[in-house]
Amino acid sequence: MQIDDLILVSIDDHVVEPADMFDGHVPAAYADRAPTLVQNDAGKDVWSFQGVMQGTVGLNAVISWPKEEWGLDPTAMAEMRPGAYDIHERVRDMNRNGILASMCFPSFAGFNAGFFYNAPDRDLSKIMLKAYNDWHVDEWCAAYPGRFIPMGLMPVWDRDGMAEEVRRLAAKGCRSVTMPELPHLMGLPSYHDLDYWGPFFDAVCDEGTVVNLHIGLGFGAIKSAPSAPIDNLIILATQVSTIAAQDLLWGGAFFRYPDLKVAWSEAGIGWIAFYLDRCDRHYRNQVWLGHDFGGKLPSDIFREHSLACFVSDPTSLKVRHDIGIDIIAWECDYPHSDSIWPDAPEQIHGEMAAAGCSDEDMHKITWQNTCRFFDHDPFAVIPREQATVGALRALSPDVDTSIRSRHEWRERYLANQGA
Repeated sequence: MQIDDLILVSIDDHVVEPADMFDGHVPAAYADRAPTLVQNDAGKDVWSFQGVMQGTVGLNAVISWPKEEWGLDPTAMAEMRPGAYDIHERVRDMNRNGILASMCFPSFAGFNAGFFYNAPDRDLSKIMLKAYNDWHVDEWCAAYPGRFIPMGLMPVWDRDGMAEEVRRLAAKGCRSVTMPELPHLMGLPSYHDLDYWGPFFDAVCDEGTVVNLHIGLGFGAIKSAPSAPIDNLIILATQVSTIAAQDLLWGGAFFRYPDLKVAWSEAGIGWIAFYLDRCDRHYRNQVWLGHDFGGKLPSDIFREHSLACFVSDPTSLKVRHDIGIDIIAWECDYPHSDSIWPDAPEQIHGEMAAAGCSDEDMHKITWQNTCRFFDHDPFAVIPREQATVGALRALSPDVDTSIRSRHEWRERYLANQGA
């Protein structure tokens, strides 16, 4: 397959929420209590709500920065490439990268809705969380039909409220939610506690909603040495997905809820082959523990429930059929530090070709598995012949791909603000 003939659906990107996102989405009686974007003394943008302050980590929006300037320090919107927060520029950047559709995780709100969870008045938090979801579905995603798969936040502190929000979002056409990998690290019940999570699992199964477990929220499970470098967290983050998988597979959720669907977001795929071999061997050996998977192996159950998502995994692609070719999906991760822009088609095509992928395998990895798992019709709005890398790139040939310093981006932002 030629690069221009690829069809790319990215199952993991991110949005840096604009300052006006709550406008028109919060009930009038609460409008003056909505989260606000303010600048701190260092000139960095932070969201403020009920005394909780949350900014954007630099690594979360480094697209088009020199790599030497990357870091964990907070940043301001003025320093970012506009595609991070501006929907129109985002679509132009998607075109330049040949990406047909994208699913965007939140930034300040947290993949686990931690920003709202940590606020003292959780009734007010729930109102704002719903407003966040309405903005994401009705404004961000709806601005360009066919280009985005909507995703919702969950009020994880509210057992019945989660189920209600799943059903409310499904009625709006949103059947994807982001959840904590390891909720017990937040002080919530673990996924073993099916009394607590049962109503939520029932709702997502009823509605066909996918539960996305994005890496990064389980850092508390990594007990590194006091002097360990930051590299430990960045590199080992994907391994935490194994713990989350263990909780769902061996804790009973996957067996009790046969329609439960989980996407392992940005977790890579290399851990899966070893993990499933280990699970099956354990199941056969440790008979005394009395586990019963209904005549199936643990690996069978895992594959029935999972979509494994990766940005770049050249070695693991060589064992794609051992992992399960029908459960592997590609992601871009724009605008994070792991993202591939503007040459994602060249990179993923090169990795798949080097691994000996057939055209059929390529289509499964780059769009078919994702669209099946999320029940998303990629060509409902945009005809297939207009959805290829070559066709999309032709729509925005003038996108500037220059590397610019944070200072340069700020200067351009201020100049545009004054224009």
